[in-house]
Amino acid sequence: MEPEKNLQYVIASIPHNPGVYQYFDETGKIIYIGKAKNLHKRVSSYFNKIQSGKLKVLVRKIADIQFIVVNSETDALLLENNLIKRFQPRYNILLKDDKTFPWICIKKEPFPRIFSTRNVIEDGSEYFGPYANVRIMSTLLTLIRQLFPIRSCSLKLTGANIKRKQFKICLEYHLGNCKGPCEGLQTEAEYEQVIKNVREIIKGNLQMVQKQLNLSMMEFASRHEFEKAQLVKERLLLLDKYRSKSVVVSADISNVDVVSIYDEPAAAYINYLKVSEGAIVQSHSVEVKKKLDESLEELLILAITDFRLRFLSDAPEIIVPFEPDFVIEMVKYTVPQRGDKKHLLDLSQQNARHFKLELEKQRNLVDPERHQKRILNQLKEDLRMPVLPEVIECFDNSNFQGDYAVAAMVQFKNAKPNKGEYRHFNIKTVEGPDDFASMEEIITRRYQRLIAEEKPLPQLIVIDGGKGQLGAAVSSLEKLGLRGKITIIGIAKRLEEIYFP
Repeated sequence: MEPEKNLQYVIASIPHNPGVYQYFDETGKIIYIGKAKNLHKRVSSYFNKIQSGKLKVLVRKIADIQFIVVNSETDALLLENNLIKRFQPRYNILLKDDKTFPWICIKKEPFPRIFSTRNVIEDGSEYFGPYANVRIMSTLLTLIRQLFPIRSCSLKLTGANIKRKQFKICLEYHLGNCKGPCEGLQTEAEYEQVIKNVREIIKGNLQMVQKQLNLSMMEFASRHEFEKAQLVKERLLLLDKYRSKSVVVSADISNVDVVSIYDEPAAAYINYLKVSEGAIVQSHSVEVKKKLDESLEELLILAITDFRLRFLSDAPEIIVPFEPDFVIEMVKYTVPQRGDKKHLLDLSQQNARHFKLELEKQRNLVDPERHQKRILNQLKEDLRMPVLPEVIECFDNSNFQGDYAVAAMVQFKNAKPNKGEYRHFNIKTVEGPDDFASMEEIITRRYQRLIAEEKPLPQLIVIDGGKGQLGAAVSSLEKLGLRGKITIIGIAKRLEEIYFP
């Protein structure tokens, strides 16, 4: 049977239920995974609608289709998320963050250790993060160690080893930094209560821990154990100090997620803020490389699902730039127009933009040629140029109170300043403050000389000025027979508007 006809039979048999579909190529490899409210309708749409160039390439490679039916759209999205992470199909987008960001790990072991790591190992340990701001993570770990005596050693504290008295307490015990579980001086139940409090602090639920510490302090005081009560009081003061350093938004906003998108043609940059008890306790940004011209709504839904799973969020409210067509039980979306929630959304969008700029800086340092090429390609696309603007020349003119007319030209070669080709012009043929005539003169002089000396011409000319200066420059190019051979634009200072001839 022909592959296309075989696919038609497969599509005809797909039910109208929510679920996940998988596309396979002729080698049996998964090339795309998607989710749908209605599997039949969604899969059929790939083969019925007018497709973009990228989608055509995908459809041509589909040799087989498989699907998994689930109970709800939410289940479909969660399953899709897990399958994409497991198989990483070629045509699926992945939320990419900086792999060097550290996590806080609660190790899966008796009397768990708590430490920072950049390696996430699937061994049952709990990981919180990643933390883009290492200082915040370090402050948090310091607070945890000041609040609670947690072991820092790597001893295997199994019940059998402790019973055999295999270990001896160390200096950390005598300094008060550990309660000596290695010698059985602290039970696993007591230690687990400490870990429970640590989890709440990492999640930003400081209020719950404060309540418990207050109860402990009162209990010690009622038993006249004033030294222990004082120790708990000092821990409460540490919590207050840490909380005061958090980014406070509003005491009225509690347990809220914020997700925003900064969109560009080839990629989107998404930021997540976790707000607890009126303060931002977590911020994380990711980059999404677009593969099939995904819509902003698709990207937002993907990000919301991923962030809530990754950061174990149960927030009943999500602040977003627009409301997605995706229902999460017991959760409402808010698209704020003003007030503290709008301020939060703006802050999230600002973080997404900064993340994008930071990535660009890093890539420029690692691979400057690739970064320069990207800039030139973007310019070529935006200005609809026939060639890459490898050489750009920019002109501006000026005068002092109507006299001493001068002009300057700067050159960029492969997106970098080429200072050896900078030029200064004294205006010779124009009397008085006539910016248009001055511009016409310097453009004529510059390119008349390049033609006479048989030197290469730039691919792009940028005039600092509006329609008037641009018109004067175009007039010069026309006289030299260069109009249409070099792209030329004007940039008006007032609103940074770009003018074309």
